[in-house]
Amino acid sequence: MKMQEVRKIAKEWGVKTARVSKGEVIRRIQRAEGNFPCFGSAVAGICDQRDCLWRSECLDVSVKGVS
Repeated sequence: MKMQEVRKIAKEWGVKTARVSKGEVIRRIQRAEGNFPCFGSAVAGICDQRDCLWRSECLDVSVKGVS
């Protein structure tokens, strides 16, 4: 998902995005949703959050080690 799309979702949740990495914005959105702020932290590609909007990108980022 492009940062522009992430910012749009963040705005809907009232999450600030200035001077923050994409991964941190997503974690802030996760907190606002009442979920675990775990984006980019899946160990060995294992994630039990099947309904998470960010799941596929999170797993990609986790494997690469960049968030």
